[in-house]
Amino acid sequence: MTHSSKNQLHELLEDFDTAMLITHVANGSINARPMGVAEITKSGEVYFVTSAPSAKVKEIQNDSDVTLIFQNSKTFVSLNGTAVVVKDPALVERLWSEAWKVWFPEGKTDRSIRMLKISPVDAEYWDNSGLQGISYAFEAAKAYIKGKSPEVSDKQHGKIAL
Repeated sequence: MTHSSKNQLHELLEDFDTAMLITHVANGSINARPMGVAEITKSGEVYFVTSAPSAKVKEIQNDSDVTLIFQNSKTFVSLNGTAVVVKDPALVERLWSEAWKVWFPEGKTDRSIRMLKISPVDAEYWDNSGLQGISYAFEAAKAYIKGKSPEVSDKQHGKIAL
């Protein structure tokens, strides 16, 4: 992953606080669930908190390929990556949020706390925020009048190999 693509991905992801985590179930189907983002690093790794006995931990141990979907009203990111389950008290201490106490009543020292670390492989994005959105609206209107499809810049849509 180039430095500029890492920066571009981080800039797109830094405003998201939740994502849909998609894992593979042993029977060949997939499972998706919303997850609160604990951290997104500059190099694109995404961390979530979970419990050791959860279904997602078992699914990741059977198949570490996952997809994350981030979405708000103007920006969308699909990130494919590899997940690992991490038992790291220092990481939990650093990232701890009091909101997690709902799931971990014993707090930071709860023995069932695990972190999921997702290392990105590739990502695809659609960004219609700010100037990109204005530019797209202009291109869409122009295309509509001409009876053609709008041109989309790489600032609005693209794929990033990581």
